[in-house]
Amino acid sequence: MDAWLVDPERWLAWDRHVQACADSGFMQSSWWARFREPIGFDHFGVTLKHEGTIVGGALVSVWEYAPGHCFYYIQDGPLLPADDEAFARQVFEALMARIDTHRRAEPRRVSHLRIEPRWLHRPAFAQGFAEPGFGDPYREPRCTLCLDLALDDTALLAQMKPKGRYNIRVAERHGVTVVEDSSAAGLADFVRIVQRTARRQDIDAKPASYFRSMLALAQPPLSLLFAQYQGRRLAAALVVRFGERATYFYGGSLALQRRVMAPYLLHFEAARRARAQGCRWYDLWGVAPLGAVDHRWQAISDFKRKFGGVEFAFVPTLDRVFDTHAYARFRALQQPRPRRVSVPAPLAAAQAA
Repeated sequence: MDAWLVDPERWLAWDRHVQACADSGFMQSSWWARFREPIGFDHFGVTLKHEGTIVGGALVSVWEYAPGHCFYYIQDGPLLPADDEAFARQVFEALMARIDTHRRAEPRRVSHLRIEPRWLHRPAFAQGFAEPGFGDPYREPRCTLCLDLALDDTALLAQMKPKGRYNIRVAERHGVTVVEDSSAAGLADFVRIVQRTARRQDIDAKPASYFRSMLALAQPPLSLLFAQYQGRRLAAALVVRFGERATYFYGGSLALQRRVMAPYLLHFEAARRARAQGCRWYDLWGVAPLGAVDHRWQAISDFKRKFGGVEFAFVPTLDRVFDTHAYARFRALQQPRPRRVSVPAPLAAAQAA
C-alpha cells in the first residue's frame, strides 16, 4: 500500500494504470486533478500496490461547499482489480480505510464520500453506500452511449439507425466538412457555439476561461472539432482522448442551416478520427435512461441514439455518509433556487431530425 505523493513519477505511474483500466476514465487522471484545482477542488490520492504493482486506488476530489464543510468525490472510480472479487474486496476495504484515515485528519467536517464508478453491477462488498435522495450539481451521467471503433466505416454506418445514416449522407451531399482547430480563434468559435446552444435550451454554459484552462494543460489530447458549411462553423465538439476511449465532453450547434445536418457528420468524423488515433470507443457521454421519456436529456438522447452504438447503464451515484448533521446541511444547500438549470457536460449538438 502506497500513499500518494505529489511526484511526477507517481502521477505517471497512476495515469498509466488508469489508462489500462477499461472501467475508469480521464476523471481519475492527473490532468483532471490539475484542471480542477484552480476552480476550487482540492484533491488527494491513494494508490494500492501488491508486490510493487498498482492494483487499485482513487483520485479523491475535495469540495468545500460551505465554510468548514466539505465532501469527498471519486469520479470514474474507485479503481479495483478486475476478475477477482475476493481481491477486489480487499483492495476496496483498504482504500476505504485509507480515505477514512485522511478524513479523521481533515480540518473541515466531511459530510460524505461520493463515488461514481463505471460499474455495471454493484459488488456485494460495496456496503455503506446509498443513492442520494435529492438532486445536486455534483454528479456525472450514469448512462452513456459508445460507438464501437473496432467496426470499419461500413459496419459503423450499418449499425446506425436509418435516420442517422441518412443524415450523415445529407451532410456529405451538401458539402459539409469537419475540421480541427484548437487555436485561440477556434476556442472563440467553440465558446460562441456552446453559449448560443445554452441560450437556446435555457441552460447554463461554462465560461470561456473554463475551456481555455482545459486546453492549456494539453494532456490528455484534446480536440476542438467543427462541422462547417460554406465557410460557417455550425456545430462543435470538444473531444477528450484518454486510454482506449475518446469522449465527446462538450459541444453544441447553431440553429442556422439545420437542413444540412452538420452535427451528424461532425460525430461520425469524430469517431473515425478517434479510431485512427487508436481508440476502441467513441463515447457520446450521457444519455437519458431507456424508457425515461420525460427526462430532460430526451431530445439530446434521441439525437445520439441515431448513431446506434452500445449503451452502458452504470450503477447510480452513491454516497457514504460520515456526518449526518453535515450531510443534512449539504442537502439543504441543494434546494432548488430560481435559476437557469445547469446540465452536466453533454450540451446538445442535437438537431433531432
